[in-house]
Amino acid sequence: MLPWILLDTAPIPGGGALRLKRRGNEFSIMLGDNELMNSRLSGSEEALASLSLAKIAQHPAPKILIGGLGMGFTLRAALASLGGAAQVEVAELVPAVISWARGPMAEVFGGCLDDPRVKILEGDVGDIIGARAGVYDAILLDVDNGPDGLTSSANDRLYNGPGLAAARTALKPGGVVAYWSSGPDENFTRRLRKAGFEVEERPVRAGRSRGARHMIWLATRS
Repeated sequence: MLPWILLDTAPIPGGGALRLKRRGNEFSIMLGDNELMNSRLSGSEEALASLSLAKIAQHPAPKILIGGLGMGFTLRAALASLGGAAQVEVAELVPAVISWARGPMAEVFGGCLDDPRVKILEGDVGDIIGARAGVYDAILLDVDNGPDGLTSSANDRLYNGPGLAAARTALKPGGVVAYWSSGPDENFTRRLRKAGFEVEERPVRAGRSRGARHMIWLATRS
């Protein structure tokens, strides 16, 4: 078996560092001993886009915000589902992840960053959400391992009461905010409902038909 090769490391604001590794055609992004994403397991990230955008299929010229660039699986799936009039903003907190997307992982991204519908925003998606009101038809959040927060404690604000209220405010009526998680969390489901969302929980596989079960919450602003 081919060995893993460390390609780069990148500090995370607030502490810690991401590591980009490659083994043949396979890529991995890790935080400590935790693998955050792998290029061979894209199913749940793709589902984050497809399930969310199905909820707003009738919205004309939708505007989408994706929190977390990752390996681009959610972005690519979104672009495949959207028409030419759509706009997709992608917020990424760690600048090196954007550089990896255009450099060593360019083959994984397949040129999607050059799509004219795409705008990359370098910064905290929580700040972007908090500064917008009634702007987005869908907000897709895959910025951490889930409501508990692993990558950065600052991400916790996306999942608490004020963060959920900010997300609801940033949506247009009938818009949906979707949250990816490595597993279920009953407390988070209750918080979403308390924040005024109609909530649907969707377990999905890490791979398209295999791998660990992940959770996606679809929270609609009624």
